[in-house]
Amino acid sequence: MPAEMTPRQIVAELDRHIVGQDAAKKAVAVAIRNRWRRQQLPADLRKDVTPKNIILIGPTGVGKTEIARRLAALVGAPFIKVEATKYTEVGYVGRDVESMVRDLTEAAVVLVKQTLRKTVEKEAAERVTERLLDLLLPRTNTWDPENVEENERRQRSRDKMKARLDAGELEDKTLEVSVEQKGSPVQMLSGLGMEQMESEIQSMFERFMPKATQKRQMTVKEARRVLIEQEAEALIDKSVVNEKAVELVENHGILFIDEIDKVCGPTSGHGGAEVSRQGVQRDLLPIVEGTTVNTRYGPVRTDHVLFIAAGAFHTSKPADLMPELQGRFPIRVELTDLKREDFLRILIEPAHALPRQYAELLATEGLKLEFTADGLEAIAEIAFEVNRTTQNIGARRLHTILERVCEEVSFHAPDMNGHRLTIDGAYVRQRLGEILQREDLSRFIL
Repeated sequence: MPAEMTPRQIVAELDRHIVGQDAAKKAVAVAIRNRWRRQQLPADLRKDVTPKNIILIGPTGVGKTEIARRLAALVGAPFIKVEATKYTEVGYVGRDVESMVRDLTEAAVVLVKQTLRKTVEKEAAERVTERLLDLLLPRTNTWDPENVEENERRQRSRDKMKARLDAGELEDKTLEVSVEQKGSPVQMLSGLGMEQMESEIQSMFERFMPKATQKRQMTVKEARRVLIEQEAEALIDKSVVNEKAVELVENHGILFIDEIDKVCGPTSGHGGAEVSRQGVQRDLLPIVEGTTVNTRYGPVRTDHVLFIAAGAFHTSKPADLMPELQGRFPIRVELTDLKREDFLRILIEPAHALPRQYAELLATEGLKLEFTADGLEAIAEIAFEVNRTTQNIGARRLHTILERVCEEVSFHAPDMNGHRLTIDGAYVRQRLGEILQREDLSRFIL
């Protein structure tokens, strides 16, 4: 994030993608700005300034996850979303809460590699050119130091092949390339619970277990893409990646815990599921308070990771969380239900609003799709009414309604090249009228 990006500017960027929910946007913008402010403090004071974690309270589909996801993308921070219900108390079958920190570190590694890759792209491209030349023109004999003429002939042949390669004349030529298989032995072992092994053991497996490769036939164009990945990976210093990834998580990581309300509830004393929920809270507490988690990239401190929790809290309230955990989420923001005008704004204002997405998708078939003002108003009105009279799923309702409205035209689009179709209020009501009249709204429930 640029140092000069103020909370007001952060909110303005979020406004480009998310309608309303100003209080939540302000809260997360201040939290992010405070991270930059903390970095300007003296080192002895900086370590004691912890992030003010946030709980977003509101029904599904009102923008809780989208705010956190867009925020992380905006500031270039490692971000993952986890569901509290997927974790279990230590000693039970399921994922332990420390694995969320390991997942966040993996996300940071990806970000760091993307950044470092830009610094090695030129050298990687040069190496790939040489490897392609070796595949196209194998060096069957060693260079003869006593036969200058033969050496020069071979070099001329190679130079000509390189010129053709650079000119793009050989893009469709087929080669046999060794490709590293995605499912490496270490990754396979991770699926068997290796994520819980100590990082030293994981490193040992990576050092001593060879990478699996496979011979594949592909064009020069395809081979270049595969080889660029291999060469860039080889040029990037793994120790630098590990160090930068850990630093990025510790100072800029954002961990979004969804459905936090599902692991809290009033104490009944009956045990059972309640004990498991309380156990997850107890295991979450040290992570949020600040602890060290061993990862395959090194130990990660969570003291300055920003935690954003979210939940509908229909049958519970934040006060039902353990008091110690409540204290680690001092900022609580309630997101509002979507009104008719909110649905209309969602259809119009975001940079990649749904109607535009449908129009651009069908434009690939040569069909020009236009939504009129009254057509968008009809979609917004129906979305609001369906949410009000059945299950309220927020803005997600628009996905289902628009799919129903555009279902027929999407099916026939390949045969409508050069045509223009206007979706107005009458068209929307005609497509949805039968279902609404029968009060059969089940097709709109996700």
